[in-house]
Amino acid sequence: MKAAPKGRATDVFVEHRNLLFTVAYEMLGSAADAEDVLQETWLRWVDVDLVEVRDARAYLVRITTRLALNRMRGNARRRESYVGPWLPEPLLTTPDVAEDVELADSVSLAMLTLLETLGPTERAVFVLREVFDFGYDEIAAAVDKTPAAVRQIAHRARTHVAERRPRAEASQVERDRVLEQFVRATATGDIQSLMDVLAPDVVLVTDGGGLKKAALRPILGADKVVRFLAAVAEGLAAAADVVVVNGAPALRVVIDGELDTIASIVVEDGRVTGMYAVRNPHKLARLDAVTALSR
Repeated sequence: MKAAPKGRATDVFVEHRNLLFTVAYEMLGSAADAEDVLQETWLRWVDVDLVEVRDARAYLVRITTRLALNRMRGNARRRESYVGPWLPEPLLTTPDVAEDVELADSVSLAMLTLLETLGPTERAVFVLREVFDFGYDEIAAAVDKTPAAVRQIAHRARTHVAERRPRAEASQVERDRVLEQFVRATATGDIQSLMDVLAPDVVLVTDGGGLKKAALRPILGADKVVRFLAAVAEGLAAAADVVVVNGAPALRVVIDGELDTIASIVVEDGRVTGMYAVRNPHKLARLDAVTALSR
């Protein structure tokens, strides 16, 4: 196959790079893995004869999807030995991500964690269909299935996600208000105020990767979450500020000049129903720069 001039191939790749990164990141939950997939995509792309490519966007997404699927299957085996819960790698995001409500929801730590409960092909199909609105024929070519099979997989994945996602979407104003209440209650050690802002069935998931103190299992219930926060969060709230992570406000805790924790919350009916705290240093390495995501 005759490759296209490298300059033209580069221009086309750069035009779609943010999209390809977002596709890979939503499938993998890891920016480092997504970057590796993009590098492999580029190496394959430069050997393609662009004269034969009718839709560069679809072609590049197809390459990225296949490579991401291969990596997802390998990651599943490695995560069996991961210490404690595995959470996605958080990213500082640009304001336009928060403005795109559907994109922000799809890259939230809560949604990426939920997508971990899907199989690799189900996750790929769900992401390509529900987030990026690819047609069934295009998705079928990317995941090596028939369009009819893709329709069934999409329906199954959509149902699975719908049954497990938050019951009600909180507005930006409500999320900001609840987050402010949570920070104030934690910083002042006001246990009653903290209980008031937490839903009775709140779930706290912490990811230390065996490198930082974290619970080895999700913590269920307001009483247990408050006890855990009281034990580990002394001084943390005072060192916290609010940043936009994965399209939504989150707490960033910096201690002695080093990023210690990124904590994202889920708000329903004016209370915190879910908390995702990433402490694994390897997953916080990219929080010094903003990452561009796009659909």
